[in-house]
Amino acid sequence: MWFWGMGTDIGIDLGTATVLVYIKNKGVVLKEPSVVAVDENSNKILAVGEEARQMIGRTPGNIVAIRPLRDGVISNYDMTEKMLTYFIEKGCGKKRILAPKVMVCVPSQATPVEKRAVINAAKNSGAKSAYLIEEPLAAAVGAGLDISKPSGNMVVDIGGGTTDIAVISLGGIVVRSSIKVAGDKFNELILRYIRNKYKLMIGERTAEDLKINIRSVLKKGRKVTMPVRGRSLITGLPDEVNITTEEIRGALQESLEVITKTIHSVLKRTPPELSADIIDNGILMTGGGALLYGLDEYIESETGVIVRVAEESVSCVAKGAGLALQNFNNLKINSDMEVELV
Repeated sequence: MWFWGMGTDIGIDLGTATVLVYIKNKGVVLKEPSVVAVDENSNKILAVGEEARQMIGRTPGNIVAIRPLRDGVISNYDMTEKMLTYFIEKGCGKKRILAPKVMVCVPSQATPVEKRAVINAAKNSGAKSAYLIEEPLAAAVGAGLDISKPSGNMVVDIGGGTTDIAVISLGGIVVRSSIKVAGDKFNELILRYIRNKYKLMIGERTAEDLKINIRSVLKKGRKVTMPVRGRSLITGLPDEVNITTEEIRGALQESLEVITKTIHSVLKRTPPELSADIIDNGILMTGGGALLYGLDEYIESETGVIVRVAEESVSCVAKGAGLALQNFNNLKINSDMEVELV
């Protein structure tokens, strides 16, 4: 077992696309892709994080770049455990004094089996004790919302694998929904669109770069054109096409409609008193998906509720997990080691 600095409390956003590590009194000290590169012949880990991401689609046959989390949950337990060990060690350093307490974020509708897998992976990665916190709750804390009051706040956290939507009051979640439509789905739709229209096969990394660089969902938003290279499905040769903002907007429309419909569903299930609070407080967006240009205005136009994007939206969940752990005496812990603020 690994051991780290005395009294270390660690908040981990164990995301499908990215892992962030928050250290008490230091803030977010690590942000790297959730990717592990493995030599299949020897089962040896060759790289983790950004170095492994650079290998996606560019490795020889015996080397595979694995994403051990899918749709917000663990799909490859062994690789997740090794990845966590690496990230905790890298974030904390190798000073061996005491094992840390760890708070890990999970989607708001993760199953008991999925939650137990996360707890076990964290403990086997060197944690003295491990606890879980739902992503929208952590996002609210990390964004600086005072959720201890009897006032309704709605959080929409758009990550890599899931979008978590919750109404929070008195330190707990009143209404929740989690859908497997988020950053990865955006990439998939972009990839599919380019393949169907231009008969061009592009890689996952290219789709991600295209989404990040063009990212606009507003009809009257900025207009950008970006060259995209891949392999022609007709000739089998390398080819290049230019993709516009309008095309990306059209490709993402399917996912945007699913997200807004889910927000509508949560709002309809919200008690009237809390609905009134949400009109006053608005909707808070967090996560990497919140950075899509114009997405806040799009959701606002579809719901009629003011929407704002949290500062440092990508790190809100990890920060909130760490801050919750620092207030350990104010936590209520259930049998699944999942916490609420009290």
